[in-house]
Amino acid sequence: MKRTQRTATPVAHRRVALASSVVGAVIVALDGTVLTVAQPTLQRDLHASFARVQWTSTGYLIAVAGLLVFAGRLGDRHGHQRVFGLGVLGFGVASAGIGLAPGLGWVIALRVAQGVFGALLQPATLGMLRAAYPPDRLAMPIALRTSAIGVAAASGPLLGGALVSQFGWRAVFTVNVLPALVLGVLALTVRPPADAEAGGAVNSGPEAGAGAGAGAEAGAGAEAGAGAGAKTRAPAASDPLDVPGAVLLTVALVALVHTLVGIPDSGWTASTALGLTVTALAGAAFVRRERRAPSPLVPLDVLGSATVAAALGILVAASAAMFGTLFTASSFLQRTLGLDPLETGLRALPGGVMMLLGAPVAAVLLRRFGARATTLTGTLLLTCGVLLLSRLDAASTAVTVGAGFLLLGAGFATVMVTATAVVVRQASAGSAGVAGGLQQTAMNIGPVLGIAAAATLLTVAPGSVGLPLVTLAAICTAGTLLALRLPGHKNIVSTAHRSPDDAAPARTGP
Repeated sequence: MKRTQRTATPVAHRRVALASSVVGAVIVALDGTVLTVAQPTLQRDLHASFARVQWTSTGYLIAVAGLLVFAGRLGDRHGHQRVFGLGVLGFGVASAGIGLAPGLGWVIALRVAQGVFGALLQPATLGMLRAAYPPDRLAMPIALRTSAIGVAAASGPLLGGALVSQFGWRAVFTVNVLPALVLGVLALTVRPPADAEAGGAVNSGPEAGAGAGAGAEAGAGAEAGAGAGAKTRAPAASDPLDVPGAVLLTVALVALVHTLVGIPDSGWTASTALGLTVTALAGAAFVRRERRAPSPLVPLDVLGSATVAAALGILVAASAAMFGTLFTASSFLQRTLGLDPLETGLRALPGGVMMLLGAPVAAVLLRRFGARATTLTGTLLLTCGVLLLSRLDAASTAVTVGAGFLLLGAGFATVMVTATAVVVRQASAGSAGVAGGLQQTAMNIGPVLGIAAAATLLTVAPGSVGLPLVTLAAICTAGTLLALRLPGHKNIVSTAHRSPDDAAPARTGP
């Protein structure tokens, strides 16, 4: 049979995986930040109401949040690089469609489609790294990915403003079409080594790996009572998908995100209580289903891991504090101090710079001091930044504002790198996609929670940032307490407890 794909060497595969992970994450991050700048012009050009235009963001967010874990499981079964290629190609095609959309209805529908494809590619950006790198070398690739996201977040408003000013709102969508198409074709045509894809899943496809029966990787003394590692194996393509579990999780996440998004506008109403009730019931049913399913959506080595749960909680708390603070501080700088969006972005620039510089430093600290100490440092820096900005008033100077954002960026980059490394490394290679999906879900829910809390509290004390930011600092403190449950040793995954799936990548490298 004639081959249509070129098999990459382990070194080339790592380069492709890292480039795909970084660029894919940047495309998604830029898409969200530039849209915020483009929405007013889009609303005016399409003669739409503000409420309808907001669905260009809400529809995307709901689609992404509801499908991330399911998409990660697809990557575990069929290969992260393949799922990533399909996701990024679809994302690019949907972006092109939005650039040509004749009306707002088409824009919203295509944004939902973008969310579906975004859900496919986002967990794969972490799953590809987990498959390509040995666990003890994952921190720096994750740090590079985090730095790139920081650059995208900082430059997005500036890029979006320039594109909208020169070419109109459609340009912010078409700008990522070519990179997405090139990246998708590359991911689908360069075949990864057989032992590096799908977590070593035992199947008849080209991604079949050498290791079947992957156990949960636990650090010394961690997860001793979980008892799930020995029963966990890499998912095979012939295994039935846990559709009931996927539906229950999607219902829980969609209800939660939709409820949180609506709180700033409608407040705490009967529909809010109903949405939270549906979330709780569907979530409880999902956990019950997963503990009994023969082929669960979330394997027991992930579902029953206290370490993974703590790391995910830290990501939710930290991202809630970070984005809630950005929302509150930006509103204060523009409405109270009278700064325009560009001046506001320049005041916040130290945060983006520290995201860029702090992530690689966090990877070094993680290797040297371990997850617990590094995460504690990050959450404390983040909390200090939130508290410093909570003292903003009409007399605040650019130095004070810049110092607050600097602490935010340094703390958030440290938490992102460390907690993400814990989630991805703690799960077996065969569950890397699910772990990546859970990490991305936490990073989607946290900002929605933080902004909803900040917006609600701003209505209680209009014009003052003290109450919302002190509350967000308290949420961040909860993340600090969770950090105490992370492994205290330097190596999160001990060599004695590595999965067989990690053996081949660990023997190769530049």
